[in-house]
Amino acid sequence: MSIFEAIVLGIVEGITEFLPISSTAHMIVAAEMMGLSQTNAVTTFEVAIQLGAVLSVLIAYKDKLFTGIDIWYKIAIAFVPMGAIGFLFHDAIKALFANQNLIYWMFIIGGLAFLVIEYFYKEEKATTVQLEEISYKTALYVGLFQALALIPGMSRAGASILGGMLVGINRVTATEFSFLLAIPTMFAATGLDVVKNYEAFNFDDWSTLAVGFVTAFIVAYATLKLLIGFISRFSFVPFGVYRIVLGLFFSFCIRFMINIKTLRIELDDTVLVDIAFTIERSLAMVGESGSGKSLSLKSLLGMAPS
Repeated sequence: MSIFEAIVLGIVEGITEFLPISSTAHMIVAAEMMGLSQTNAVTTFEVAIQLGAVLSVLIAYKDKLFTGIDIWYKIAIAFVPMGAIGFLFHDAIKALFANQNLIYWMFIIGGLAFLVIEYFYKEEKATTVQLEEISYKTALYVGLFQALALIPGMSRAGASILGGMLVGINRVTATEFSFLLAIPTMFAATGLDVVKNYEAFNFDDWSTLAVGFVTAFIVAYATLKLLIGFISRFSFVPFGVYRIVLGLFFSFCIRFMINIKTLRIELDDTVLVDIAFTIERSLAMVGESGSGKSLSLKSLLGMAPS
């Protein structure tokens, strides 16, 4: 992986980590567009640079995180469902990320979920409007929803935000709690991935990892500030529409590329048949003009020494 590719993936991670549009799916698509296969080294890089985004949360919310222990208990409780499932089924879940069709379908399903929930959601009826007001029970419910993000393309931020809205948290607070839930989730995911795949890295990979990490941190810090400003005035409907459009677009692209490949194979086969037919006609003409007997391609191949 080059420095340029690391910067691009860092930017993609920084922009998408806290938006409800699936950062992992976007990084997979970005990597594929740059010709990077999803090897152990690449997937571990994609997970590891998420720590840069997490660092931006620690700095942006230091006043809330380091003034009391209660918020950490709630974060821990919300992390348990995803952490337990992720630890027990790590390899099976990671294998799912190679299924691009699943990712694009989850883009669409997640987008529809946002549109439906936003249609029925009433901000004025929210019972929790501050981070400090989130109860342990509510934190657990949000954590259960966050566990849905183990399905590639679902989005950790999107699942936890929707879960928060469904249990009575207003948009801004649900979004902020989603930011905080990234802390244990990303640390656990990165730690487990690096331990399992550290052999896949060499010295050069660590330098590109540092570039991706710093890039993700800077971009993520700006993104989370902009997102809170946006959600305080608007809804998540634009993100729902974006997910649906993007999912349909990439799904179409995959089908189109498959059809193109099939067409090319059929064309190649047709060309081979035409070439064989032309050769056979030529051999026949030579045979008729020489010995009076026509030679076929089949007979010529039959006479060839083994």
